[in-house]
Parts: sequence; C-alpha cells; structure tokens
Amino acid sequence: MAQAVLRLEALSDGPLDAAAQFHARWLAKARELLAQGGDLALVFPAAPHPHRAWRLAAVQELAREAAPQRVNGVEAGGAAATAGTIAYLAGAPGVTGQLLTAADD
Repeated sequence: MAQAVLRLEALSDGPLDAAAQFHARWLAKARELLAQGGDLALVFPAAPHPHRAWRLAAVQELAREAAPQRVNGVEAGGAAATAGTIAYLAGAPGVTGQLLTAADD
C-alpha cells in the first residue's frame, strides 16, 4: 500500500496548545487515513524544540496503534528536503514511530 501524507497546519506557537489542537483537529484525520490500509507520514510545520516531545509521543502512539502499518513524522524544513524525507520514509519499510527533521534547502 502507498504512504498517505497528512500536512498539519495552523498549530499554535505554544507546545501545549499545539498538542491540544493536534488531538482535536488532526488525530481523527490521521486515523481515517490509516483505516484505508496504507502507511502514514505526518508533516508538522517548523517549530522550536519544545514541540518535539509531544510530536514524538503522538507519532509513536499512532505507530503502535496502527501496527503493522507504519506511521512517521516529519518536521518540515525546506520544500526539497521535506519532500526528500517523505520519499525516504515511503521506501524504508523498517522505519516506524520516528520523527525526522527535514533540513532547510
């Protein structure tokens, strides 16, 4: 099956508020995409380091819930680096539950 890509938008600057928004707005959509049978890459907008913990926890828990399907996260960087990271994940069958940071172009 193919890898679906869910690009998350409009998350708050504060980590707690952003996490709450993810769970309220995007979690159901992520589960919906996984119910279609493929893998999933979540693309998070660039954010400071304090966001990393909640993002990693969300990706890891979704990966556990969806196994054997794969779920990974990408913290967006430049357009080319983000696209390259998504492509890498699509072709890496052993990688799941990871949060990768794409470089700036």
